[in-house]
This record gives sequence, C-alpha cells and structure tokens, in this order.
Amino acid sequence: MHRWHNPEVVREPAGKIILASRSPRRAELLSAAGFEFDVHAVEIDETPRPGEAAAAYVERLAIEKAQAAFKDLMDKPKGLSPHDQVLGADTTVVLDGRILGKPEDRGDAIAMLTALSGRAHEVLTGVAIASAAGVRSGVEQTRVWFSAVTDEDIRRYVDSGQPMDKAGAYGIQGLASRFIPRIEGSYTNVVGLPVTLVSSILRAE
Repeated sequence: MHRWHNPEVVREPAGKIILASRSPRRAELLSAAGFEFDVHAVEIDETPRPGEAAAAYVERLAIEKAQAAFKDLMDKPKGLSPHDQVLGADTTVVLDGRILGKPEDRGDAIAMLTALSGRAHEVLTGVAIASAAGVRSGVEQTRVWFSAVTDEDIRRYVDSGQPMDKAGAYGIQGLASRFIPRIEGSYTNVVGLPVTLVSSILRAE
C-alpha cells in the first residue's frame, strides 16, 4: 500500500481510510480535500450485466472493489484494524442510456467523442465504503455539456493519449476542458470521485 499525506489533513473517523483504486486522479482529489489514506488497488470484472442500469452498474462495481480490497487486507497479518474503512469507486459516462466506458482503441475513442460532440450527457460515480460494520454506498450524477467539436480537434485530442484511460474517452481536467462549456452538479464527480459524497458516507457510521 502507498501512503498519501497532506499536511493539512482532515482527521476523519478513527482508523485508516484505504482507497481501493490505483487512479491518480482519485488519489489527488482525496489528498487535495485533506484526507489521509493508504492505497490498495484491486482488479475486478467490470463487464456490465445484461440490462443493468448505469447507476446500478457503478454502485455495484464500487461495492465489489471495496469488498475485494477489504477481504484482501483482512487476509493479511495486521492488514486492517476494526475501525479502518475501505473506499471503492467507479465512474462511467452515459449517453442516451448507453454506458461509455474506457475506449478499447483509438477508433473507439474517436467514436465516443464524436457521439458526445454537441450533446449533453451524464457522468455517474458509485462510491462504497466497506468496514467491519458492513458496506455503505451511494451514487453521484453530474450533467455535462459538450461543445460541437471538429473531427480535427477530436483526432488531435485522441493523439495526445489523454482519452485512453478515461470513461467516455475524455477527462474534464485536461485538454478536453476546452470542449466543456457547462456542467450541472459536482465537478469532482466528473474528474472521478465526488468528494462531498465520499465525506458524507465516511461520516455516516
């Protein structure tokens, strides 16, 4: 596990917070908000189930990540204390009810961005906290508007490499910020972790 430290740390509930993700964006958001935490990433099957709604999908994956990391750490000597809490999260982009995950290749990224161009869509993040007391979870939703983007701008953005590890093939905090004139809801949710929701769930012991 990796320890993230912020000198302006907010002392949350007794025990450690463990982030079950290797996403640098989630780690940066938690650290910027003053949380002190360890990182213990896990791998799970992220395939949507047939007919699964997007909100149910991201919440399920967040729960599975948190539970997998919790179990993994419980099986290790001195892996967890009774008050430790494991944070799992999953983010996806939804357009016309269709889940847009991370692009498989360059062509897939171009197709996603072309579909998003000139349209509004939703970003959903499931958040789950696993602890000895059980699992608490929730979902944040933000509406995002994309400007009409030229084919040339899309190709240039894809060639930068930034879209390839992001749901919906874009990151609001990077080059794609020039394509997004407006959002309605949590900005940190679009980056990958709704910090206010995380804080609320952590406090709801």
